[in-house]
Amino acid sequence: MSNREDHLLYEQYRQKKRKEKRFVLSWQGLIFIAFFIFWEVASRLHWIDPLIFSSPTRVWNLFIEKINDGSLLMHLQITGLETIAGFILGTLLGIIIATILWWSSILSKILDPYLVVLNAMPKVALGPILIVALGPGYTSIIAMGILVSVIITTIHIYSAFREVDENYIKVLQSFQATRTQIFKEAILPSSIPTMISTLKVNVGLSWVGVIVGEFLVSERGLGYMIVYGFQVFDFNLVLLSLIVIAIFAAVMYKIVEAIENKLINHKS
Repeated sequence: MSNREDHLLYEQYRQKKRKEKRFVLSWQGLIFIAFFIFWEVASRLHWIDPLIFSSPTRVWNLFIEKINDGSLLMHLQITGLETIAGFILGTLLGIIIATILWWSSILSKILDPYLVVLNAMPKVALGPILIVALGPGYTSIIAMGILVSVIITTIHIYSAFREVDENYIKVLQSFQATRTQIFKEAILPSSIPTMISTLKVNVGLSWVGVIVGEFLVSERGLGYMIVYGFQVFDFNLVLLSLIVIAIFAAVMYKIVEAIENKLINHKS
């Protein structure tokens, strides 16, 4: 097959992918718009209780009000920084622990049942203990964000380290490669797809951990807005907070996805 034919086939493949992407984005947009239209109509016609479920127009009006007085940006900034800190630290700590477990097979055998138990334990239940131990401040909230993601990160990435092709490792060992060289040349590169997948999972987990932490202790942040909204029966405020969380969680997910695509294109 000539280079021209190869190029033609590649262009056809790219066009097919672009059409598929446009098709997916179109349907995603339609579903998004249809949801808010149905929500508005259902609220106006009292198919749902407008006091509890509000409506897009009410939430939008509250959004404009909170933007104008600056309170929403202040709460979003606090929660966003806490979430990013919990996300980064939880992921890095999980990778470090997974690396230590891979490095020491004895240690991994000792700690394996404890990882299973910690993974099964409801992390939210440890929130009050963290607050008492670390104090009712940003540190305990970020710690909650770390706690909900670090164990699952450790388990997933350690499993990926163990699943690397043994033949590849034996080849490196035959060339007298050190354990550091094996990790750098075989283990780490082969586990990058799993790391990216774990990052995607950690986006949601970090938001959950931070919001729960704010439920328990914070006087500022989106979690505080939700709790305050429930306390004063202002469900417009609750729904606004939830929508803002959903939007920014989606933005973080898209950033991780963009990093994944960049790595894939770099490899290809």
